[in-house]
Amino acid sequence: MNIHEHQAKELLNLNKVNVARGMPAFSVNEALTAAKKLGGPIWVVKAQIHAGGRGKAGGVKVVNSLDEVKNAAEEILGKILVTPQTGAQGKEVKRLYIEEGCDIKKELYLSVLVDRNSGCITFIASKEGGMDIEKVAEETPEKILKLGITPSTGFQDFHGRRLASALNISGKSIRPATLFLKNIYNTFVENDASLIEINPLVINTKDELIALDAKMSFDDNALFRHSKIIEMRDPSEEDPLEHRASEYDLSYIKLDGNIGCMVNGAGLAMATMDIIQLEGGSPANFLDVGGGATKEKVTEAFKIILSDENVKGVLVNIFGGIMRCDIIAEGVVAAAHELEIKIPLVVRLEGTKVEEGKKIMKDSGLDIIAADNLSDAARKIVSSVKENS
Repeated sequence: MNIHEHQAKELLNLNKVNVARGMPAFSVNEALTAAKKLGGPIWVVKAQIHAGGRGKAGGVKVVNSLDEVKNAAEEILGKILVTPQTGAQGKEVKRLYIEEGCDIKKELYLSVLVDRNSGCITFIASKEGGMDIEKVAEETPEKILKLGITPSTGFQDFHGRRLASALNISGKSIRPATLFLKNIYNTFVENDASLIEINPLVINTKDELIALDAKMSFDDNALFRHSKIIEMRDPSEEDPLEHRASEYDLSYIKLDGNIGCMVNGAGLAMATMDIIQLEGGSPANFLDVGGGATKEKVTEAFKIILSDENVKGVLVNIFGGIMRCDIIAEGVVAAAHELEIKIPLVVRLEGTKVEEGKKIMKDSGLDIIAADNLSDAARKIVSSVKENS
């Protein structure tokens, strides 16, 4: 789950991480009210979307008067921002963040993430911050430090000194920088975050570190512990089908293909998508119904797949263990009848209650194409979709 910049800064501020003062705004009038409360004389009007690259897309404006605040808010609100992270379709700006100006002496880069290879929470730091950090990573990777924090020890002062050195911070500034970095680490751990990215992290003319931007993502599996963070969720920033799937505890990711997939188990889902591509097809989604799905959950999963107008055929691939094949069959049949499915449907069932599941499919009155194994299922759905296109 992702949140907006102003929400990320709220969480950082709670852990005593320096951020510039600012206020969210959902209208031009709210933007003006925020600017008046902040006092100026310089403000930054920022688009709030779940994507980076806003500045280059015209979503960040530095202004010097209330009239300019008003003009910038009118220009940005409702605008479709297209950045490298939004894709060609872009994202509509529905909220702003009005922030006080900052006297920037130096721009740096800092992020914290979970490194699954090392099993550590890892800092990535560079003294070359700003909008072109990707270029720095590609052309001069030696300017970027990657530092893992062993979970059993947590963040120690020597970690802070090592990071401060990589950020070209020295002398009397090392101690406050170490505390600043430790507070970021604490924010990450306490909120079960999966990413905190601060770009730019700046040093102002008073030699203070300030998080001038902030991006945060969280482990969905830990959200039950964080009601405050759940309240920060912005469904308008998510794909509608993915948001709908999350309400039913379904693992769903929309893709660009035309063959819908319903599978139980993440590994089997990945293998199913791979074999579809091997046969010359293109998967339209990743969908794992899990091991304890009910008939209602399966029915909703099938509805979500068919709600994607790009789907021209569906492959159901179930290996019944905890998840029984008859439950899957009941859900698929219920949804297919309700939605009056008219596209090819290939079903491969194996495992617990497989004969009962096959009988439900056979007696359903639906035009279901049965498959003997995964390769057979992939060939049949790819062939059927091509014949109907």
